[in-house]
Amino acid sequence: MTFEATVKIQGQESFLLGTRHVELALTRTGGMLGPVIFFPREDEPIRPYAVAPWAEETLPDDVPPMLRALRGDWFCSAFGENGEPYRGRRLPPHGETANLEWREIRNGETSEGCWLRLGVDMPLQGGTCHATTALLANQSIIYQRHDLAGLSGPINPGHHATLAFPTTKGGARLSFSSLVHARTYVEPTARPEDRGYSWLKTDAEIADLHAAPCIDGSSTDLCRYPARRGFEDLAILCADPTQEFAWSAVTFPEQRYVWFAMRDPKQLASTLLWFSNGGRHFPPWNGRHVNVMGIEDITAYFHAGLAASARENPLSARGIPTCLRPDAQGRLSIFYLQGVARIPADFDCVADIEGHWRDNSIVLRAESGAAVAVQCHLDFLRTGTLPGLEIQ
Repeated sequence: MTFEATVKIQGQESFLLGTRHVELALTRTGGMLGPVIFFPREDEPIRPYAVAPWAEETLPDDVPPMLRALRGDWFCSAFGENGEPYRGRRLPPHGETANLEWREIRNGETSEGCWLRLGVDMPLQGGTCHATTALLANQSIIYQRHDLAGLSGPINPGHHATLAFPTTKGGARLSFSSLVHARTYVEPTARPEDRGYSWLKTDAEIADLHAAPCIDGSSTDLCRYPARRGFEDLAILCADPTQEFAWSAVTFPEQRYVWFAMRDPKQLASTLLWFSNGGRHFPPWNGRHVNVMGIEDITAYFHAGLAASARENPLSARGIPTCLRPDAQGRLSIFYLQGVARIPADFDCVADIEGHWRDNSIVLRAESGAAVAVQCHLDFLRTGTLPGLEIQ
């Protein structure tokens, strides 16, 4: 197990954390998780997360830090574009957590695993955020908790996992735990007059993820990707809040692995899918951000930002939370885990993720009937703690 601070990786000063099963980098700017290598000592290591093609380019001064560093997964507060000011303050895209410089607070290592705690101040939104990233020995899972303090109002937080997909059309399959609602945004994700293009029908309810409505009257399967080359689109999936945990999974049958993320749906109520396949033709995108998807677990009103998420909107009117409120001391904590598991040749697509709380494991069950057991400290989603690590 190792910790190192800091080295420059793909254009960003980064902290390093690693075990035999996971090696990861966390950027100083924006606290972004990536690149990440699972099973780094094996013959075929797995690198599931995307890094923007402009990562090492010199960009104009007006490009936000978040966009300069764009990679992997990062914590957003406030999630979204934030084009509309909130309480007289204009927040940067995806909030201060995604744009400001994070500082090291503490790190630790035991025979059970290793961890790193970073912190950032949030002068516009108020308060601070401490992010703890932890790895357990002999597990291929990344555990993260974000502790916010000193908040004076609602927040719309989110994780922004961004995955790189193979070039084969429809080469990966997506699946999700039980949903109560799914729909597209009220406006196009991108517009031709802004040199951008979208394909999904706007403001449309999605009754079947395998048949989402498109602007030409056809339908498209949102559970197979890459797809819809030349377009940028968004769809939100709202989880059943009564589940013990909610999950998202992407199965890569040819590469023989599954990426998955798990959370408490009462903390992060929805999953925003960002299909980014070359639909933006302005800098720094220039049509080259392709075969990428954001699988973004959030409590927010799409990507509209804090102002739209804090007031009533079409999702909150349906009883779906789009913001969270801190306790009387301005505190709020969010627990999240994501990981990778290798799969056998007959594993086609995740049909379910079973939680075995007493055994500290999960079972990935495929539509084909195949199953894979994975070591996972599920109780982290309830407590934010891990055995043998002082991460609180």
